[in-house]
Amino acid sequence: MRIVVQVKLLPSAEQAPRLLATLHACNEGADLASRIAFDKREFSKSGPQKLVYADLKAMGLGAQAAIRSIKKVVDAYATVHASVKAGNLGKPGSKRRAKAQSKPVEFRPDAAQPYDDRLLSRQHDQRTVSIWTTAGRLSGVPFTGHLDHLTLLAEHRKGETDLVHRDGQFYLLATCELTEDPLNTDPVGFVGVDLAVVNIATTSTGRRHCAAG
Repeated sequence: MRIVVQVKLLPSAEQAPRLLATLHACNEGADLASRIAFDKREFSKSGPQKLVYADLKAMGLGAQAAIRSIKKVVDAYATVHASVKAGNLGKPGSKRRAKAQSKPVEFRPDAAQPYDDRLLSRQHDQRTVSIWTTAGRLSGVPFTGHLDHLTLLAEHRKGETDLVHRDGQFYLLATCELTEDPLNTDPVGFVGVDLAVVNIATTSTGRRHCAAG
């Protein structure tokens, strides 16, 4: 079972602008990759990467940040194409579907940016992170959250983590993978209840509970 855990970053007054500038740069790069992918009709992972990787590096994105921005674009188009195929954007010729297919996917300047383990590391005992930015790596950035979420993050995180900017605050959203307990196929100590109108409830033990009056 997968769940998403959110913790809050607590950057200093000097660190916060660097995080925001990094989001802006990554999304500017994603917009460029999206336009080129749309024009060239290259929506696979390898297609856009060959076309725009060097450009994103020239814009100041590191190698891993460029790759993650390109993957974000590929994932966005995969979502659009899946929605079209499922009919979620209307029938062929509908305005909503035509609009979605007529222009490149665009990203807000502070849209979430995925980070992998090369770009982001955690020091759980200190509750700090080391995170890549376009102005250099930031170390010792504190984070906080609900104790249960902090425990899940330390013990069960798997895959990428999104850097999110919302209402002037920074958050990390991480996927955690938990092992589900096997289903209980032989339960004991339970009573089944059948709800009705005249007999409000009848239990599996045979007892009936009737409506008053």
